[in-house]
Amino acid sequence: MSEKSPTPSSAVTGAWIHIMRARDRLLAAIESDFKAAKMPPLSWYDVLWELARSEDKRLRPYEIEERTLLAQYNLSRLVDRLEREGLVRRETFGEDARGRWVVITDAGLQLRERMWTVYAKSIEANIGCRLSENEANSISALLARFL
Repeated sequence: MSEKSPTPSSAVTGAWIHIMRARDRLLAAIESDFKAAKMPPLSWYDVLWELARSEDKRLRPYEIEERTLLAQYNLSRLVDRLEREGLVRRETFGEDARGRWVVITDAGLQLRERMWTVYAKSIEANIGCRLSENEANSISALLARFL
């Protein structure tokens, strides 16, 4: 006895396709704007932003992973690169010498602010100018249901 698996409606399938295409196109546009401005990629901004807005400007690697879309293996390499660039530093976690904090440096804070200038313009050019405030609020509320 087999149960029939649920099939999404055409509307649901269409919504899925539009969400994924919009995501891909918007991310590509933002990455292009960063590249044109000779800035690092969006993933750098995401990590620096999470660190900048955290209490004490530091997080443990798993906390960064939870707050971003980066997989652990990508995050580890990215933090290595950010550290080499002087944008973050690692500190030993007080009670456990094996644990580490990732701490944003002043240079990291400054880069994040410069990147935000480009990012904000890109968000406005690719999204803001196409939506009214009501539409933006509606889309935000609808997408929040998935989070």
